[in-house]
Amino acid sequence: MVTLFERIMDAHQGIRPDVPVTPLEHSKLLSREAGCDVWLKAEHLMPTGSFKVRGSANKIRTLGADAKRSGVITASTGNHGLGVARAGALSGVDVTVYVSNTAARSKMAAIEALGAKLVVMEGSPLDSEIEARRQSELQGKPYVAPYNDLDTMAGQGTVGVELAEQAPDLDAVFMCVGGGGLIGGTGTALKALSPATRVVGVWPKASTCMLDSLNAGRIIETPEYDTLSDGSAGAVEPGSVTFPVCQEVIDDTLTVSEAEIARGMRIVAESERWMIEGSAGVAVAGLLQKASQYRGKKVAVVLCGRNIGLDMFLAAMERARN
Repeated sequence: MVTLFERIMDAHQGIRPDVPVTPLEHSKLLSREAGCDVWLKAEHLMPTGSFKVRGSANKIRTLGADAKRSGVITASTGNHGLGVARAGALSGVDVTVYVSNTAARSKMAAIEALGAKLVVMEGSPLDSEIEARRQSELQGKPYVAPYNDLDTMAGQGTVGVELAEQAPDLDAVFMCVGGGGLIGGTGTALKALSPATRVVGVWPKASTCMLDSLNAGRIIETPEYDTLSDGSAGAVEPGSVTFPVCQEVIDDTLTVSEAEIARGMRIVAESERWMIEGSAGVAVAGLLQKASQYRGKKVAVVLCGRNIGLDMFLAAMERARN
């Protein structure tokens, strides 16, 4: 049986050159602020502005010939939808994305601009996902899941391979956690290639489903509230393949407030002149909260994306100021 690590190493070669290696940039201001040597994994500089291009590209790459001819179906109004649309365009695979009519028109336009077919539905994003999965079965087309898939998680895990190659002496890596695909894949790679590196999972206090599930020892439903980290919000699917992986690879866990997230976003904007989304701000906030534990040590923060509306970003900057 092929292990997840073997899948990750295969993806590390297989997704090139369509998916670039992102830079690991030193941050002087954050290093001074945190009292440690801080490096930023710039996933927000990916072509669609998010690490999601990795998993999407790997999933499309590993489909059989019949599946590629049939096309794929997914549901997303954000980073995942953009990633699947781009991967399909580059591979000549038709992509259909189901979206809710509540989604921002700008996001719909961005997905369509990459060549995907949009099916706009009445109702919530969950309604769109349910219908997308139903149509996947009815039409016999693969459903491309945002995290609950080993090939998708393997693609995300290439972040960990790059980190081990770029900085083999890291003491810790901070990542925002949603469904667990990014930290599960990245953590798996780091455990094999850089076992001394601690894998730190960070959640917004408003959305802690995976954390609560890890604490309970099984996947459970927990309340969800509005958060700047909308890209990581949402429940974890029952039976998700990411859950047992997260149980194995996450060394430390913590939660951050909305004010801390906003401050993390603002510090990166001021120090690096980068506009990052809330989920990336979560990881920065996690480092700042635990900085005293890493004095003088070398740490990395995964800036997982930049796709945030200007109004929301400016509101976060104002919140961080007050």
